[in-house]
Amino acid sequence: MSLQKMIDAHPQVQDETEELILAARHAMLCSLFCTSCADACVAEDMDMAQCIRNCLDCADVCAATARLATRRTAQNIEVLRAQLETCIKACETCAAECEGHDNPHCQLCATMCRECADDCRKALPLVK
Repeated sequence: MSLQKMIDAHPQVQDETEELILAARHAMLCSLFCTSCADACVAEDMDMAQCIRNCLDCADVCAATARLATRRTAQNIEVLRAQLETCIKACETCAAECEGHDNPHCQLCATMCRECADDCRKALPLVK
C-alpha cells in the first residue's frame, strides 16, 4: 500500500506535493528508528540518559509531524509549517547526540534523523 495513493484518494487534495508525502513517510519511519534507538540505549552499560531523552522527544515530534502532514481537510498551514520546522530541529538535535556514540543503533538513528530533517526541509517551502 502506498501513502501517495491514500493521499491521492482524498477528495480535497488537488496539487499534493510529493515532497510533503515523502516527509510524512520518513517522519513516521524516523519515529520508529528513534523509539528503537532509545530502547537499545536503555540496554547499554553507559549513561545514555541524554540520548534516550533526545530519541524519545524526536520520536514524538516525528510521529506528530507525519499525522499533521497527512491531514488534508481544512488545512492549518501555519501549524503544519511550524511542525515541519520543529521536526527539523528535533531530528538535528537527535542526530547530533547519536553521532557522538559508536554503537550501531545510534549511527543508524542519526542517519535516519538527518534524512528526515532533509525531507522536511525540502517540503517546507512547498507548504503554502
